[in-house]
Amino acid sequence: MIVLINPNSTESMTHAMLRTAREAVPTAEFEGWTSHDGPPAIQGSEDGRLAEAPLLQLVAKASEQGASAIIIACFDDTALKAARALASCPVIGIGQAAYHLATVAGERFSVVTTLEVSVPILETNIQAYGLAGQLAKVRASGVPVLALEDDPQAATSEVIAELRKAAQEDQVDSVVLGCGGMVDIDQSQTPEIRIIDGVRAAASFASQF
Repeated sequence: MIVLINPNSTESMTHAMLRTAREAVPTAEFEGWTSHDGPPAIQGSEDGRLAEAPLLQLVAKASEQGASAIIIACFDDTALKAARALASCPVIGIGQAAYHLATVAGERFSVVTTLEVSVPILETNIQAYGLAGQLAKVRASGVPVLALEDDPQAATSEVIAELRKAAQEDQVDSVVLGCGGMVDIDQSQTPEIRIIDGVRAAASFASQF
């Protein structure tokens, strides 16, 4: 059993990410858990701090119940190091999974995320993972996380516009979707750009354990 934990309290986002994981690896068994005591969305360091304690409680629970792997389904990789210290199984962040897959897909990648407040967090993570040399740019689309749930058509259009700018301007081999709420943006919508989604990447990695 692979447990996908959404550190925010938005249940519909959990369902979308769980569906995506199951579609990515139909042979694996996934469960989706929502951190109901977390913030509705994680945008910036303060939301991340609020999300940590309830998230780690769920990580401990999943480990105790015998999960083969745990996915932290927030692109900030919220509390990833602490989660790994708690769990007896591998813990995979969707951000880290996406970045590593991007380095396999080509020499350079960019990231399109939600708001500017998330940019320094993602840049710091990429630096910590040793992948800064392959990063072209982390771009903010200006789309709040919950807009992807509340007005998906308009939000998706704005994200796709930024994906195209990244492809045209950054000289990259792929562009990473920098939010778990972007799972419904797929390759068919932008066939000219190689898109990497962290939920699909993490599901694939988790299925190896």
